[in-house]
Amino acid sequence: MDSVRFPRLLLFFFFRYSTVVAAAGISGTRNGDQEWRSATATYTRGTATATGAGQAGACGFGELSESGYGFNSVGVSSALFERGSACGGCFELRCVDHILWCLNGSPSLVVTATDFCAPNYGLPGDYGGWCNYPREHFEMSESAFLHIAKTTADVIPVQYRRVECHRKGGMRFTMTGKSYFYQVLITNVGSDGEVAAVKVKGSRTGWIPMGRNWGQNWQCDADLRGQPLSFEVTSGRGRTTTSYNVAPSNWQFGQTFEGKQFLS
Repeated sequence: MDSVRFPRLLLFFFFRYSTVVAAAGISGTRNGDQEWRSATATYTRGTATATGAGQAGACGFGELSESGYGFNSVGVSSALFERGSACGGCFELRCVDHILWCLNGSPSLVVTATDFCAPNYGLPGDYGGWCNYPREHFEMSESAFLHIAKTTADVIPVQYRRVECHRKGGMRFTMTGKSYFYQVLITNVGSDGEVAAVKVKGSRTGWIPMGRNWGQNWQCDADLRGQPLSFEVTSGRGRTTTSYNVAPSNWQFGQTFEGKQFLS
């Protein structure tokens, strides 16, 4: 993607202008929504998902069409990724302040963070190194980008805010790991979409705190085979839900089970 062909002065004007608009106090209207903030966005040409062909990405979600995220997925810069804690989080995006690139009326789109947009410190942050820290940036799929802007643009000024995630069905727990440690991938999370803490309980154990391995994969050093498993999940906003006996005692690595969901 040749995203460096736009004049620096032109981009500087639009980004500074959108910052002023955001500072004027434009805020969300739905419960739990945050105020609008300024950022930038680009897209990967010819892709249906932000990670390309629906691949796992830095959050570990696997095939995005199967995990329910699909083309409404984005990679986010390190300032937003926060070492994986943003995985699964929902953002509302809209293109602003550019009559040639933004669609009429600045329509918005809700997307899910499913990947990490790596920095490129070989380029300046305002001229190609869009994901360099501390920039807030979204790398979108082409199909998602088309909902808010024209593909004649490579990098656009956007406003974003955190919003509630509306998921179908319950949270999903995919069993991974080995005999000497247990790991679970958690997907399809409602509320703010983020997972801040996880505990697991077998029929022969108490509640065991789990640590984030990478992305939305959580692990503990325990052999939990042959036990029905329950999970306690805490969202990024501090809400907690408990799913009892989600996995039966004969669960196998690679299987996925559905638990409870955060209530709206």
